[in-house]
Amino acid sequence: MRPMSPRYLGSPITAATLSYMVTTSPQTAAEKIVIDLVGRMLLCTKNHFIRSLTQTLSGDEGPGSAEERSSRAKEMNQRIKDYASDETGLQPGVLVLSWTEPTSAMKDDSAAEPGSYATMVDGVRPKPGQRIVYVDGGFDLFSSGHIEFLRQVAKVEEALGRHAGWYEPPAVQKRRAAEDGGDYGPAYIIAGVHDDEVINYWKRVNYPIMNIFERGLCVLQCRHINSVIFSAPFIPSRTYLSGFAFGTPHAVYHGPTSFMPLSYDPYLAAKGMGIYREIGNHDFQNVNAGEIVQRILRSRQMYEERQKKKGEKAAGEEAVHRREQMEAEAAALEKERAVNR
Repeated sequence: MRPMSPRYLGSPITAATLSYMVTTSPQTAAEKIVIDLVGRMLLCTKNHFIRSLTQTLSGDEGPGSAEERSSRAKEMNQRIKDYASDETGLQPGVLVLSWTEPTSAMKDDSAAEPGSYATMVDGVRPKPGQRIVYVDGGFDLFSSGHIEFLRQVAKVEEALGRHAGWYEPPAVQKRRAAEDGGDYGPAYIIAGVHDDEVINYWKRVNYPIMNIFERGLCVLQCRHINSVIFSAPFIPSRTYLSGFAFGTPHAVYHGPTSFMPLSYDPYLAAKGMGIYREIGNHDFQNVNAGEIVQRILRSRQMYEERQKKKGEKAAGEEAVHRREQMEAEAAALEKERAVNR
């Protein structure tokens, strides 16, 4: 596990956790954050979206004065560094990268446009013999569904490594001799996190509920991840996959999710390269942002009652009805895309 932080404790978001948080008096910063997330769900706000993370982290984008943006950028950069550190919180851990390309290339299946990588926080890079593995997603309201998918990816790669002799005594001794007594696993797992605008283009309403900065911090805390790429393209093109500094991935994994139906297959390049793999069904596959939002909507009365006790304005029936209407419109659009696929 990454070092524990008062800002995010590395626990998955669950409907039960959210329901509890919004019906009790907030005691910690984490609880206040959860209450803010519930407010976003009920009120369908989009002011949490980040248009460009790189511009925000440089202080060139965002609300407030230039001084306020600079101060916020400094704090955000420090958080990323803190969350990317190793178990001690003192040494480099997760390698954090960013990807930049035209937004249009992130949304459809048109010809891949050139992009570029940049290192945000240096970390531990792949070791000799490790398989490079790539996964991507929105990771919104980082939940047990996301964690189980990533755990399954690591489990599959562990099995492949074991079958290939990774844990045979001679191989272990060789690695330990090179690592001053240390050792490492057979896979180096990279997680690409999509931009807010790209996710909202497909999911509509006000998804993602968490912006890319918040979602990225969640992924950084996951023990199964070795590297994170912010603003990863929605379509991992051949150009993108072959442009990794440490070589083309040995595998690109996708999980059993239907939360974001598309009119095309974003993994055609990986399939054409013979590196596409799928993780089968698991117990938490239906736990996603959409499911969590629906559970919270069903529990909205508790939220509104709590807000009234605080003397604050709660999400009224009109606002909740508007969200339900927007969700229905998004569902209708998804069906239309499925028909035209």
